[in-house]
Amino acid sequence: MKTLKFLTVCVLGAALLASCSNGSSKKLPGITQSQIDSVSYAVGVSFGGMLKQSNMENLNFSQINKAMHDLLDGKELKISEEMVGQVINAYMIKAQVAIGKMKEEEQAKFLAENGTKDGVNTTESGLQYKIEVPGNNEIMASPEDTVEVHYTGTLLDGTVFDSSVERGESVKFPLNAVIKGWTEGMQLVGEGGKIKLWIPYELGYGPRAMGPNLPGYSTLVFDVELIKVYKAASAETEEK
Repeated sequence: MKTLKFLTVCVLGAALLASCSNGSSKKLPGITQSQIDSVSYAVGVSFGGMLKQSNMENLNFSQINKAMHDLLDGKELKISEEMVGQVINAYMIKAQVAIGKMKEEEQAKFLAENGTKDGVNTTESGLQYKIEVPGNNEIMASPEDTVEVHYTGTLLDGTVFDSSVERGESVKFPLNAVIKGWTEGMQLVGEGGKIKLWIPYELGYGPRAMGPNLPGYSTLVFDVELIKVYKAASAETEEK
């Protein structure tokens, strides 16, 4: 799917480059140079965003530029258009494996060091947590329950990718309908408590990228306040 999107952007970029290039085409009536410059920059942003999301930031941009001009100028191509998809797919498969290995090593190093810090506990699954405020240990969540929380989620470098605190609105969700790290972690603190979670990517979103701010293989860090636990039995009774 990513390859299809990537190729779509390539085609769009080539088409717009062909229509906007100063030397290879006629200027369209009513189109100013300023507009051409703006759309050219916009294409660059779109193209760059797709490269970043596809883990292809390390490409040789001079070769990209050369290939596009060779195509537009009708020159013989080093790689035929029929082979483009296969070449990109083969690279992306290898790159995915390499990135996965690199992220595994980074995560293992971080968790090994983090696990030695005061108050940090590691569960059998690899989840790490620290109880900031214990809360009411007589009201603990089970997987079937619904919880109401405030949270801030960051990457290991501190980048915030999601925050109900910033939105100013708490969130409710069934505990068995979220990532494994949340399902396990929110059973470790009582209602009214606060917990910090370090979730390995295997217990999070795995190798999937969840938007530009949450790349694949991300180790997730959550600061969570468990506002309320809605017990499953009570919820069923209320519905009846």
